Amino acid sequence: MSRKIELLAPGGDVEAIKAAIVAGANAVYCGLDIFNARNRASNLSFDELNGVLRLAHEYGCEVFLTLNVVILEHEIKSLVKLLNQLVNTTLDGIIVQDLGVFNLVKKHFPTLDVHASTQLTTHNEGQLHFLSKVGASRVNLSRELNIDEIKEMTAVAHEHDMLTEVFVHGSLCIAFSGQCYSSSVSVGNSGNRGRCSQACRDEYEVTNVGTKYPLNLKDNSAYFDLPELVDAQVDSLKIEGRIKGAHYVYTVVENWRKNINKFVETGELYEDDSNLHKVFNRGLTNKFLKGNLTKDMFIDNPRDNSVNYAVEKSNAIDVVQIQEVRTDLYNDKNAIGATLEEKVKALSIDKITVTIAFKATLGEPLTVVVTPSEQDQQVFEVTSTSLLREAGEKAITSKELEKRFKGVINPNYELLGYDFSNLGENLAIPFRELTEMKDRVAFLMNGSKDVIKHVDVPAFPQQPKVEEKPKLSMLIADTADLNVCDVTDADIYFKLPESFKKRDRKYINIFLENPRLIPWFPAVLIGKDYDEAVKVLEEVKPARIVTNNTGIAYKAYEMGIEWVAGPFLNTTNSHALVTMKESLNCAGAFISNEINKGQIKHIRRPENFKLAYSIYHPILMMTSRQCFFQQTVGCNKPAIEAGCMLRCEKATTITNVKGISFAVDKQKGGYPSIYNHEQFLNMDIVTDFSDLFDEFFIDLTNIGGGSKEKADKVELVKHFEKLVNGDVSVREELFTMVPINTNDQYQQGL
Repeated sequence: MSRKIELLAPGGDVEAIKAAIVAGANAVYCGLDIFNARNRASNLSFDELNGVLRLAHEYGCEVFLTLNVVILEHEIKSLVKLLNQLVNTTLDGIIVQDLGVFNLVKKHFPTLDVHASTQLTTHNEGQLHFLSKVGASRVNLSRELNIDEIKEMTAVAHEHDMLTEVFVHGSLCIAFSGQCYSSSVSVGNSGNRGRCSQACRDEYEVTNVGTKYPLNLKDNSAYFDLPELVDAQVDSLKIEGRIKGAHYVYTVVENWRKNINKFVETGELYEDDSNLHKVFNRGLTNKFLKGNLTKDMFIDNPRDNSVNYAVEKSNAIDVVQIQEVRTDLYNDKNAIGATLEEKVKALSIDKITVTIAFKATLGEPLTVVVTPSEQDQQVFEVTSTSLLREAGEKAITSKELEKRFKGVINPNYELLGYDFSNLGENLAIPFRELTEMKDRVAFLMNGSKDVIKHVDVPAFPQQPKVEEKPKLSMLIADTADLNVCDVTDADIYFKLPESFKKRDRKYINIFLENPRLIPWFPAVLIGKDYDEAVKVLEEVKPARIVTNNTGIAYKAYEMGIEWVAGPFLNTTNSHALVTMKESLNCAGAFISNEINKGQIKHIRRPENFKLAYSIYHPILMMTSRQCFFQQTVGCNKPAIEAGCMLRCEKATTITNVKGISFAVDKQKGGYPSIYNHEQFLNMDIVTDFSDLFDEFFIDLTNIGGGSKEKADKVELVKHFEKLVNGDVSVREELFTMVPINTNDQYQQGL
């Protein structure tokens, strides 16, 4: 396994990739115009990708392609078509979010190297086991982790022959990646599809502490933390920025390259990070990495801070001084731009133009020569095994040769034409040898690698439902709500917190005393909280669980406990279901609430596999490791402390400039979260898909309730049971009981 310090750079377009190469990147990551989580970047065409691969590899730079979005069922054919193309490139890896892609690649395209995207929210040991099992060779760790957590995770990854990446520079999301639905909920553009509208950068009404941008974090920079990252044995230092231009990429990568080189050579840092402040930034922070989550991680301005930084550093006060600073900054930027322009002017991703010539002389082998126009490119020559003889009826003609050899041209080359000037007449060799020669030429032009034949992936059949009629299930988070158990025979899930007191048996005892309750595990479980959650599994030994965390899923698989994938695993296609079932013995899954009727209807269940869907719940917009209250109602603590997770239970609201308020909720033992002002209520799906789903689910917790009036839970259960059993007359009563509701996500989809 490689232990080099890889510098991994963003490439939103060809020019940015060129900039990364000349600045000294060891690898670049880029996307095509489909299946990629930065649709606001320019991105590449397939021909451009092949040109980038040729150019990058010439300079010893690897290229990883982002396929880091959730995939819809109707897109599987297009995805398979793309994968069939990618296996015959020199691509060094694909970056993946959707679990279905892991299964497709493992079964049908095993030569592709698969990296787990940051969108998979990887933050505990069990998740590394899970990702290793489904086929990941590299994992991009959650950017919220501190250096000690990164070191522990990297050690585990290396035990499983996996590499780790850590974001070291660029924009920070305040939410856990893969667990942010704010853009999806508010404007219908999902971050899980690369369409994030950056609601965290939006302006809100002025909060109690005087901020207009209470969710806006400074940018990440671990520039001076390089020694700690090297000590943690992190394999790849990743720079964020695929929507940034070539100037930004060059400046940041070059600075990081100088820092790494000096540290490797002398053990000391380059120290000068001034150029990092001359490109777009919102101010810089390393507080996630340090595990010191303070108020100064935020900045009340989402726009470029480079001028402000230069002014402050120069102590400029009056208008003349400030203008001088601005002029100097722009001159410095222009000088960097001129240097970049000079360095990349000779770089080209143009296809290699070739001519195919044929030489046929009686008594000699047939010779095929592929000659590039440029003299420094390799010439390919192939000869037949047999000698040419006089033909009977089937002579080799120029028309026949052109037809057969047209297919040897791959995306790296452009055919200028054929040369038949040395092709004798009325000559022949066995036609099977022509096919062999064509395949040999294709092999040589493909970098001396066999051309992998096209693979067709058949659609899955629809397997029978597990339950003849759909059933109701529900979630509670407080033993005070156990009274709902008395009015229903539905499955009752009990929500576990995201943080636990060490050696506290509270939740273990709840399950042991109430064996009917089914554990429901949250999406984020870091460090000791993951360990404590595992103890719940080990001591309770439940027959079944629901988990939104793949680390707990792996542990359940290991223990032989039946597990169901929760709604925050973002499951949107049949292949994801198959991945979980075949690799980890998953028994069922909640289908994502982000997809619509048309996107759901083609999903096919595996055999003996339960499908579930949440029809009523508070709509989570984002969850953060940072504190939302520092910038809203205020908090006396200078930084988040160990006890904050367990003790704090604040709640407030933030209101955007359109006058819409969102509940900011912090439960004891939970991460700060923001919820939509409307509850999700989708009664249409019960009518639309009773033949598909085994289970319809309702969330009866008070989490995310904000100031909304709390409905009578017992009455809610009775009404929802009637609805699930086919009584549509209760719809109006449910609308009355849940007056502030929406099912927009079901209407608009992804």
